[in-house]
Amino acid sequence: MEFGTDSLKAVDAAADSPEPTLSTATDVPLENLHKGRWERSWPTIACGAGLFSDGYLNGVIGQVNTMLGQIYGSRYKSSPAQSNVASLAFAGTVVGQLFFGWVSDHYSRKWALMASTVILILFAALSAGSYGAHGSLEGMLAALAAYRFLIGIGIGGEYPAGSVACAESTGELKEGHRNRWFIMFTNVQIDIGFVLSTFIPMILVLIFSENHLRAAWRLSLGLGVLPPLSLFYLRLKLQEPEQFNRETLKNTKTPWWLVIKFYWFRLLIVSLIWFIYDFSAYSFSIYSSAWLALILGDSAPLWKTFGWNTIINLFYLPGAIAGAFLSDIIGPRLCLAIGVLCQGIVGFIMAAAYSKLDQPAHVAGFVVVYGIFLSLGEAGPGDNIGLVASKTSATAIRGQYYAIAAASGKIGAFVGTYLFPIIQKNAPGGESSTRGGQDPFFVSSSLCILSAGLAFFLLPTIGQDTITSEDVKFRAYLEENGWDTGRMGVKEYQGSESE
Repeated sequence: MEFGTDSLKAVDAAADSPEPTLSTATDVPLENLHKGRWERSWPTIACGAGLFSDGYLNGVIGQVNTMLGQIYGSRYKSSPAQSNVASLAFAGTVVGQLFFGWVSDHYSRKWALMASTVILILFAALSAGSYGAHGSLEGMLAALAAYRFLIGIGIGGEYPAGSVACAESTGELKEGHRNRWFIMFTNVQIDIGFVLSTFIPMILVLIFSENHLRAAWRLSLGLGVLPPLSLFYLRLKLQEPEQFNRETLKNTKTPWWLVIKFYWFRLLIVSLIWFIYDFSAYSFSIYSSAWLALILGDSAPLWKTFGWNTIINLFYLPGAIAGAFLSDIIGPRLCLAIGVLCQGIVGFIMAAAYSKLDQPAHVAGFVVVYGIFLSLGEAGPGDNIGLVASKTSATAIRGQYYAIAAASGKIGAFVGTYLFPIIQKNAPGGESSTRGGQDPFFVSSSLCILSAGLAFFLLPTIGQDTITSEDVKFRAYLEENGWDTGRMGVKEYQGSESE
């Protein structure tokens, strides 16, 4: 991401501007603060766009695994490293989400974000240079697995620190446009990262050829340094979001019992929806592999396999972009519910027609219907679950609330990638049978319908000003229960409240 000189000067001017006055702290709505369009927009970009790293670094490991298997053969494919290299990043992401969720609420959104950025830059570079003692394969793979875990921690930090700060920053944008910009710089960035995670390895294989895959896999990982590095300057110049300054509990003890009583049920529903979404979304890669085998066969060159994977990942983008605008029009709750309901219906159609679609002569039809299935998932829960998680809680505990919901999603992804092959294997006739293809769609589509019901009936309506109104409700609840809300906010804002 590149910015002109004028834009960087605007960033410097905004970052160096004086702190708001006491009247500004509490009396002026966020959208009426005296800031230009760029001053309002760049914090949203800087906070959210780092999720590109999640898409790229999580996606590229699949291509790296393929290249390592081709280089080292059974020495790699039969070793625990093959699963560890991919799965440890998931574990690290969960750890990072929970840790940085706490840090972003109790210390600083900005510095939690900066810490995750540094972790991503450092360990993306180290993973590209993974090396074992005396050049041993086992040592190199152990180092790569360890670096992947640490990269996962950095990726995890992007969720509660970056997405939450991004959501809070959108409060200063024009009403009616806030949801789309949050989505454009969070979920759409993840999807673009997934697309490039297959496209870039394809280009590198074409450049280096299959005789020099060692250079290709290392450079594929090493290029993961560039996205967080490109945002480093903008994030360094960030100030804390206005809403965080007004509502933080960093300078007092969090009334946890009141927080739990107020939010436990809502958090349970959001976490369950995110779990179901990632359970399906991350697991359906088994189908891309199936129809790729039909199209390409076993003797296709590696670059062609990566190219077709790029096409698969492109299916995410139309749904993600359309859903960003739809979320502003009908609201995140309805957009999520309708999107996931339609995805479930298409999933049942695919399951019913699977015996016809799963044929070489009909593979184009399979690809198109499968692409619609993926796009609907992005337009619904893909776009909106992060938005829901970031706007259905008070600012004071938003980082931890979001972190728990996002971690539930990653756990769902891990469970899904483990269970889907078992579902296929235990189907009547085995995984290569028609039932082996149908059953995962039946399971996933049923869960989609459940998720739609949860969203429609149990999630609150989310408006353009929900972040502000939710803080008002939370303050009122605390005061009703005898808790002194004058302790909330940084000192300047506390002073204004007490006057």
